[in-house]
Amino acid sequence: MKNKQLTVRLILMNFLQYAAWGAYLTSLGRYLGNAGLGPQIKWFFAMQGIVSIFMPTLMGIVADRYIQAQKTLSLCHGLAGIFMIGAGLYCMQAGDAIQFAPLFVLYSISVAFYMPTIAISNSVAYNALGKAGMDPVKDFPPIRVFGTVGFICSMLLTNFLKIGGVAMQDTYTQLFSSGIISLILCGYALTMPACPTNRGESKSLADAFGLKAFALFKNGQFAIFFIFSMLLGASLQITNGYANTFLGSFGADPALADTFAVKNSNALIAISQLSETLCILLIPVCMKKFGIKKVMLIAMFAWVFRFGFFGAGNPAMPGVILFILSCIVYGVAFDFFNISGSLYVNENTSEDIRSSAQGVFMLMTNGLGATIGTLAAGAVVDAVGVFENPASWSTAWYIFAGYACVVGVLFAILFKDPQKKVQQQ
Repeated sequence: MKNKQLTVRLILMNFLQYAAWGAYLTSLGRYLGNAGLGPQIKWFFAMQGIVSIFMPTLMGIVADRYIQAQKTLSLCHGLAGIFMIGAGLYCMQAGDAIQFAPLFVLYSISVAFYMPTIAISNSVAYNALGKAGMDPVKDFPPIRVFGTVGFICSMLLTNFLKIGGVAMQDTYTQLFSSGIISLILCGYALTMPACPTNRGESKSLADAFGLKAFALFKNGQFAIFFIFSMLLGASLQITNGYANTFLGSFGADPALADTFAVKNSNALIAISQLSETLCILLIPVCMKKFGIKKVMLIAMFAWVFRFGFFGAGNPAMPGVILFILSCIVYGVAFDFFNISGSLYVNENTSEDIRSSAQGVFMLMTNGLGATIGTLAAGAVVDAVGVFENPASWSTAWYIFAGYACVVGVLFAILFKDPQKKVQQQ
């Protein structure tokens, strides 16, 4: 009975953890475009990658050595919530005269404290399961799935809930929603089982920051893997930042303005997260049947279809079917690389640097890759002039698809399947 109660408590924690993110992540670009900040969208999404380079490590050290992880989680969500609500209050006060700088500063501080909570919430869950005599490897994944469920529910709320007759996805109210959820989790995190700290343990600077794992770059195949992790990570934030803005742009056409894909774009994009949830179940079968390299290649070429379907589709039938297909393949594109890549790191590193190596993998994908990719995507969007001529969106999506295709082909040529490498020896 106690284990069931703990499972429910951890499910709620994960639900709130990702609901706070889902409240704005896929819809913020649409709001910014409506507010006249379309050319600055890239900076808002790049900031998530920039802070992911250093904030998770810094707050991880705090949680490991100074403040118990559940309290650090509470602190981070409290600050993230306060500054996100502050961003919403600024937008409400500014009305139609929103300026980039003040909104960006408030948003950036909020994101800087939110991003570390993804890893810290995992640590809190692992600790709680371990104390209860449960197996984190077996028992955590079903709990983590409810994080994605929370993300989806939050997206749908932002899509369908109207305040003052206007959907939240079109207004700053999505910022309030995210901030309020973070504040709820700020309080709830304090009810989690206490996590130990290692205040007395002495570590070198290299150990504390996981710098020893960078020695893996001396291994040619690991260097190739991490470089391609960064290149593929560049694809991660493109549709988060621009998919909703792209779908909303069809509203300028009276013949398409009332279609489901335009009026309920966030709900349509939620199919991506639903697909992500289901594709997790396919990974063990595909890993066993195809091996790591082929699974990662499947993910890379799934990105080609993700972007290509957006470029070829439109909100009317039958074009909207291509949008739906784009959302379905997202699950393969996202899960197959992130999870199989994590498994590759786990299986090919020694135990003493395994956690740090996972940190390098996340740094290359969600840190450097996401930052570079978001800024590069913004440059492409600006170069083709989508905000002046919405018809040029297709060109931008085809450029992104071409990029993903080149990355996939180069990976197929340069990266050796670990199993085949063993057989050759």
